[in-house]
Amino acid sequence: MLVVGHTILPEALFSQCFCCDLKRCHGACCVEGDAGAPLEEEEVGILEELLPGIMPYMTEAGRSVVEQSGVFDYDMDGALVTPLVNDRECAFMYESDGCAFCAIEKAYLEHRTDFRKPLSCHLYPIRIDRKNYYDVLEYHRWEICEPARGCGAETRRSTSRFSWRPASTAAPVARNLSKSLARRLSRTSASSSTTAATRRRLSTSASCLLAAASA
Repeated sequence: MLVVGHTILPEALFSQCFCCDLKRCHGACCVEGDAGAPLEEEEVGILEELLPGIMPYMTEAGRSVVEQSGVFDYDMDGALVTPLVNDRECAFMYESDGCAFCAIEKAYLEHRTDFRKPLSCHLYPIRIDRKNYYDVLEYHRWEICEPARGCGAETRRSTSRFSWRPASTAAPVARNLSKSLARRLSRTSASSSTTAATRRRLSTSASCLLAAASA
């Protein structure tokens, strides 16, 4: 585990491999689970503002849920999440060729909006758990993502490298997190008390984050 400033990074972010493989999982993360995707508070306003550009790519059932209940719901812990259709798939999910995709991201790719998707979706399988004064970047292990772990191992792509891909298309909070964490990592990697192996790992992560934040 690495503690950088007020951010905790578990070893799993660097040791566990991960790379989404839609051909094998068919986008199951948009369908499975007992709650929608976690939302930052600011993302609720973003989705409400951009909804007219997103709605054309949603299913009829998804549009109905959002029209009746709004763009967010609460999970069992009272946290903000995307709403579900029939307590199953995300209201923003649509299917194409037997695979689940995100209508929010589709609207972005079709140049209808400038917001790609929620931070939780962008960073997955990393989840941000805020505890006291710390942001804990946790590795979320889900059985439906076994194909992603296999693909990550085949391509030798760590969870940190996969999740910290260019964040310019995510919420502003993603860019701010990338820049802030990159600065902390850079300062720690320059410390004389840090081991050589840890310095290399921190330096690589900082480079990835800075590239993501400036992309």
